[in-house]
Amino acid sequence: MTDHKTPPSQMIRVPTALIGAVRQLSKLNREGHTIALLQGLKELISQFDSDIDINVAPSSKSVSQLEQRLEKLESHLADKSSGVETKLEAIAQHLEKMERAMASGRYSNSTRARRQVYSHQQPQVELQPRTNTSLAQRLGVTSQSLITEREKLSAKEFISYTRHRDPMNTGWEFSQKDGLYHPIK
Repeated sequence: MTDHKTPPSQMIRVPTALIGAVRQLSKLNREGHTIALLQGLKELISQFDSDIDINVAPSSKSVSQLEQRLEKLESHLADKSSGVETKLEAIAQHLEKMERAMASGRYSNSTRARRQVYSHQQPQVELQPRTNTSLAQRLGVTSQSLITEREKLSAKEFISYTRHRDPMNTGWEFSQKDGLYHPIK
């Protein structure tokens, strides 16, 4: 004689919309109404499944409709993308024409006005004196190595040393008066 005990209940997560239906089905199960339980499950499944016609064969109507919608979406996105590219190209061409016109002097009344335009394009940056730490960062060395090089090299050699490491090829000279490094052109 084999003893068929029902396994203990297990907790499962159920979507909020199905809680009521699951409670009713659970009650039917506990009461031993297996046929009613199966009928309730069929009804519940049919509520979700009745409107869905899924045929995933490549020749099915659903798949072809999805392919058409996807192609339509892709072509729409491609049209938008090419439209933006066309506009950007037009803007770039217009800017190029304006630059050529400005360079040729068509839009300036005199050479003095032209010089003013160019002076704004490349402003001269005046370098300020720097501390040991600030100059070391600019040259890509440590503060201690900068001090060591300054102490072991002559003034000319130190200027050459800093000029080779500076991003703008500027030499730097140490001033004992203020304890700062000053740029040398």
